[in-house]
Amino acid sequence: MNPKLRPTYLNLFRIHLPLPGWVSILHRVSGALLFAALPFGVWALSVSLADEAGFQRIAGWLAHPLARLVLLGLIWAFVHHLLAGLRHLALDVHWGVDLRHARQTGSAVLLATGLVTLLAAWRLFA
Repeated sequence: MNPKLRPTYLNLFRIHLPLPGWVSILHRVSGALLFAALPFGVWALSVSLADEAGFQRIAGWLAHPLARLVLLGLIWAFVHHLLAGLRHLALDVHWGVDLRHARQTGSAVLLATGLVTLLAAWRLFA
């Protein structure tokens, strides 16, 4: 008599995810953030292009430090999604699929994303 196979409980907080896995998950998170922000971005663009008062209103909102922080988060999401997407395209054509290159490209994506985000933060908050 065979015991019934039951699903294994996976504690997601205890699983050690490798660096390429984090890059992949953050790629999905950044895409979701960009998708969620798209309606607001289109609305803000339409208001700012309607007339000069609309432009001044949006510019005033974006001058607020909290709005700049949100904008910085969206810049991170865009840059990470772009670079991780290029990495995924390279993996799709079998470039860098071995473990060493996957770790190197994952590190490169995170490093480049961090540097561009720091540069944007310096520009936004200076």
